Formats: sequence, C-alpha cells, structure tokens
Amino acid sequence: MTAPPPRFRLFRGDRPLDALPSDDRGLAYGDGLFETMRAHRGDVPWWEAHWARLAQGAARLGLPLPDPAQVRAEAGALLAGDDAVLKLVVTRGSGGRGYAPPRDAAPTWLLARHPLPPAAPEEGIVLRWCRTALALQPALAGMKHCNRLEQVLARREWDEPGSADRDADEGLMCSTEGDVVCATAGNLFALRGGRWHTPPVDRCGVAGVCRAWLVPRTQAVVVRLSPEDVERAEALFVCNAVRGILPVARLGRRRWPPHPAVDALRRALADAHPGLVL
Repeated sequence: MTAPPPRFRLFRGDRPLDALPSDDRGLAYGDGLFETMRAHRGDVPWWEAHWARLAQGAARLGLPLPDPAQVRAEAGALLAGDDAVLKLVVTRGSGGRGYAPPRDAAPTWLLARHPLPPAAPEEGIVLRWCRTALALQPALAGMKHCNRLEQVLARREWDEPGSADRDADEGLMCSTEGDVVCATAGNLFALRGGRWHTPPVDRCGVAGVCRAWLVPRTQAVVVRLSPEDVERAEALFVCNAVRGILPVARLGRRRWPPHPAVDALRRALADAHPGLVL
C-alpha cells in the first residue's frame, strides 16, 4: 500500500524540525509572514512574485529569510508534481518572553500543501459587507503578515444567528475611516465609467500578487472607493493568487450580469498562469 504524500515540512534555518518550538515568535506574537500560492503540476508559476513580496515584507520587518533555493527545492519535493495550494510561513524564529526580537535568531519556516479550492460559480460569486473594519497601520500595510485577526473576525460574521447573506462567498471590508479596502481573502476591482479602479493598500490591506499582475494590464486607477462607489460600479471582481479572478454576481440587493471586460481578463490570466485555466 502506497503511503500518502506528506502534507508539510518544517525547518529552523536549514535544519528540519519535527515540531514547532514552544517559544516560536510566530506562535507567540504573529511575528512572521506568509505566502499562499497556486501550484500547477508541481511548480508555482508565480514563485518569483511571491518571493519578491515576501522579501519586501521581511526587509520592512527586519526578518531573516531562509535560503530561497532550499525553500523552492523543498516545495517541489512536497508538491510531487501535483496541483495544490502551497502555503509558506516564515517566522522570526525562537526567542524569549517579551516583544524585543532576538538579534541572531534563525528563521522558522513551514511549507504546507492543501487541496485546491472548489471552482467558483459560473454566474459569479455573492459578496456581503463586513462590519469588522481594518485598522489603519501604514507600517504593516501591504504585507502578508501573520496577524489576520481582523479577517478572522470578519469571516465569523457569516455564522452569527440571524446573519443576512449567510450564503455569501466573500465579504468586503472597509477601513475604520469607511473607505472600501478589500475582500477578506482577496483584492477588489470595480469598473466605473468604463475604467477599472482598485483601492490602495498604503494604510491597511494586502498588496496581492494577482492584483500586482492586473493593475498594469488593466491600467487600473488606484483610488479610495466608498461603498456607494462599489455598489454603483458597472462590474466587480475579487482576485487572489489561488483562485484568480472571481466575477461578482451580487452584493446586497445589487446584481451584475456577466461582463465581457471581466471575461476578457479571465482569459488573459489563464494564458499567463496555467493553474488558473477557465
């Protein structure tokens, strides 16, 4: 009987670990970064873009990174030629109690493989508004850091007794100042006046890899959007590096039919990323 493939690999520096140390700063403080990537036949087509974002975040946090060649080799071995979701978590490593980071800690890093998500509905996804707001913190804005409690609170809203739109696929989050920032697990694009617009991520939110691919190709205007701007848009989509472009069919009472501009972008993305074929 063939053994099931491993689901994760854990390291400190370049050495394998059997378990996460109890004094790991990612566990204690969220002192780390992560990337969630779509793998196609054992490869990650956007590996360079993911690593570049990881390296930018690490530089801002003063976080040491493992050897990228070792990480990619271990990722390939873990994926074993399969289509999957690959998650890479890098923490500052072990440290004593207290917030002061150790000066010479070796990073702890974890690779985990997960099944692909289900395909999005052909007619598009359903969105809802989230009450939980994103705090303004420019020092952390754009990074995929390991503290995602705001998104956790927002996602819990689906399960509250009497919650409207419990069948929603995603939720839109605003900042504490009321401007629309993103979905709980993706970036937002809105077609207004025949041109694509997307919110900035300079005060909160994540600078998505798929968003970075789309902005220059759509010549999108990066501008703050109000909830009214979004609800009056000609078309909407949410995007991320795992699921690609997700057309929006409904948000509250507003409904959108399929839009040719969204369909064209999905075809272009499928040409660029073999894992995101339609």
